Amino acid sequence: MSKSIKKIGVMTSGGDSPGMNAAIRSVVRTCAYHNVECVGIYRGYEGMMEGDFKPMDARSVKDIINKGGTVLKSARSKEFRTPEGRKIAHQKLMDVNIEALVVIGGDGTFNGGLVFNKEFDFPIIGIPGTIDNDIFGTTHTLGFDTALNTVVECIDKIRDTASSHNRLFFVEVMGRDVGHIALNAGVGAGAEEILIPEENLGLERLLESLQRSKRSGKSSSIVVVAEGDKIGKNVFELKDYVETNLDEYDVRVSVLGHMQRGGPPSCFDRVLASRMGVKAVESLLEGKSNYMVGLINNKMTLTPLEQAVKGKTQIDRELLRVSEIMST
Repeated sequence: MSKSIKKIGVMTSGGDSPGMNAAIRSVVRTCAYHNVECVGIYRGYEGMMEGDFKPMDARSVKDIINKGGTVLKSARSKEFRTPEGRKIAHQKLMDVNIEALVVIGGDGTFNGGLVFNKEFDFPIIGIPGTIDNDIFGTTHTLGFDTALNTVVECIDKIRDTASSHNRLFFVEVMGRDVGHIALNAGVGAGAEEILIPEENLGLERLLESLQRSKRSGKSSSIVVVAEGDKIGKNVFELKDYVETNLDEYDVRVSVLGHMQRGGPPSCFDRVLASRMGVKAVESLLEGKSNYMVGLINNKMTLTPLEQAVKGKTQIDRELLRVSEIMST
């Protein structure tokens, strides 16, 4: 293993996700294991341009593996999108002898890293941190499993109220462009219907499904809706449409929102973050750059950052079929 790199920076950027702290911890302790200095970069690319750095050692990351959010904070940066901003950021790294970066975030974070690497030939490895699970090159992004558990727990509680009052609940979950959270949580929580961007169910088919549920003897129903679902302008429009056309239903809406991002990471996300951090640091020490660490067939893999950004994840068609069978 090459030891030419002496100092590595680690940062989180974009939306936070459970498991980011566990990944930071893994990066810092892997650096310590290989006698490499590690520097925490606060507030993502914005903090990089301002030189908001703090040396980190194995003891500085104790007791964070169980915490949600990110101790390094996160921010979006307009200035970093300009050549002038990136030049300032590069100089700040040079001033403290940071020689490589581990960036934890989603496609926006990786796009910034790609451009930065191209302009300055700066070694970068990405760790995918987003609850949406919408990054190509990994079956699981950090935070996805935790978000699923949070959503299922919330739906279980909502179902208690739905059953008690014979109500239909539309539960909106995150997922502007992909329905991974809605599909998996919907199956896990036993939802009667799941609406996702990848499948345009159509308003008439939704009504037919709800009528079929009513005829089968169901007195209450849960419909999980990804925020990017295409059959209505928003979940409240769906509520109005169903109430207008199916007056036997008492309809309510619950938007789970940012609670899906919070809370302690699951055991799965803690272990995944630990594995990804080790792989990221050791890949840099081996001279690799411009890759994203991912999980494929339960093995740590590397996907070129450009593919991770441009590639599209696919909805699990088998799970979609399972959801249709379970809703009968």
